[in-house]
Amino acid sequence: MEETKMRGLTRRELLSRSAAAGASFVVGAGFVAGSDAAWATEMNALKPETFATLVQMARDIYPHDHVGDEYYVAAVKGYDKPEAVDQTEAGIRMLDDAARSKGFGSYLDVGWERDRVDILRSLENSAFFQQVRGGLVTGLYNQKAVWPLFGYEGESYSQGGYIDRGFDDINWL
Repeated sequence: MEETKMRGLTRRELLSRSAAAGASFVVGAGFVAGSDAAWATEMNALKPETFATLVQMARDIYPHDHVGDEYYVAAVKGYDKPEAVDQTEAGIRMLDDAARSKGFGSYLDVGWERDRVDILRSLENSAFFQQVRGGLVTGLYNQKAVWPLFGYEGESYSQGGYIDRGFDDINWL
């Protein structure tokens, strides 16, 4: 039996594929990467297309232009486990079906954020949407690496509380 060797993409190949596709994600066999090649993640259970759609959905639910995709990837990585696959795949199919009903091929094919938000609004009462939205509150905002992007310095108790640390730092009065 001949052994098949899998070769990974070089950075140059990744960039050329993403530029040619004009996509915000590059989806390959078992991985999803940002089109800017700044991040990539391997899939364990979900299809790469499903995970890329989940990341875009997360970005559209809590949009922050100054927060990189890698933080959204970390926030939804918990859905890439065997016990969550069926429910997540079904939810993304529902999202893609809603996009198709508006004339798009899939949710990832929707170019304008306003159109994606309209699609999300049509599904906002679904259990899947509420689960993802609720999970993002902690999944995204509990990442310590994200805190400085929002100006949050973390808990203050271990440093004497807010009274002694920043409470009266108003220098514009």
